[in-house]
Amino acid sequence: MASSAEDEKEEIETTAEEEEIDILSGYEENTEEIELLHLRLKDITSLGISRFNNLQKLCLRQNLISKIEGIETLTNLKELDLYDNRISDIENCELLTNLESLDLSFNKIRDIKNLECLGNLTNIYFVQNKITKIENLNRLTKLINLELGANRIRVIENLENLINLEQLWFGKNKITELQNLENLKNLKILSIQSNRITILKGLEGLINLEEIYLSHNGIKKLEGFDNNLKLRVIDISNNFISKLENISHLKDLEEFWASNNQLTDFEELDSQLKNLENLTTVYFEGNPMQSENQSTYRLKVKTYLPQLKQIDATFVRI
Repeated sequence: MASSAEDEKEEIETTAEEEEIDILSGYEENTEEIELLHLRLKDITSLGISRFNNLQKLCLRQNLISKIEGIETLTNLKELDLYDNRISDIENCELLTNLESLDLSFNKIRDIKNLECLGNLTNIYFVQNKITKIENLNRLTKLINLELGANRIRVIENLENLINLEQLWFGKNKITELQNLENLKNLKILSIQSNRITILKGLEGLINLEEIYLSHNGIKKLEGFDNNLKLRVIDISNNFISKLENISHLKDLEEFWASNNQLTDFEELDSQLKNLENLTTVYFEGNPMQSENQSTYRLKVKTYLPQLKQIDATFVRI
């Protein structure tokens, strides 16, 4: 009797496992979007996703997937999201030639490779991996957004063919120099926070740049923006800048973030920022001008810059 009970229990468990295998049974075969989040899935092949020939968006975020496989026949796929898994290699994507967005952030990828055939890609997200080198992107000329934050990159390189790039994200790497950016004429956003930049140069070719984020570096002098006349946002917080200079010509500037530097002179607000009519927001907290003049700081800033709507995190009262 005991043996019979054990057999029955094993049969029930097996049946349950078989039922769990097809977790996509609720999707019609002509579905265009599948989203399976945080289900501890270990592989894609067992899902039988290849039956969904019309699939355009596949999202398998926050699982335990270690290999890209079982999707080779999904030639209509436009978005592939494998954020937060255990993938170490980019593979088996060569036939996904309609792919427009690829998210492999928070994985274990060391090398950018096997993307050459994906010429329709416009968005790549490789945040928080183990990438040390920018490479094998030259054929992706439709790319608009490239996110490589929180990797191990030391040199900006091999981007010269990405002439349509509008957003470039490099936060939390090991980059020491702004270089090889001159071909990116359409770039609008450049984020290079928390790196090892000490000198602001190499921005001359970025004539359409609108936003630049440079906080948490080692910059000592505010300079290098001579050709960036469309800048609307500058963030140079948490650096070592002691003088406001070389920005009075940026007539489109709307936000200037300079917290936690070494700025002391209120008169520089007058010479550099007063005539910028579009300027609405400034951040100067953590500078000597704020810490040494706490009772009069806001009033002085407002007096020199009457166009402001926000000083630090507080809106200006009219």
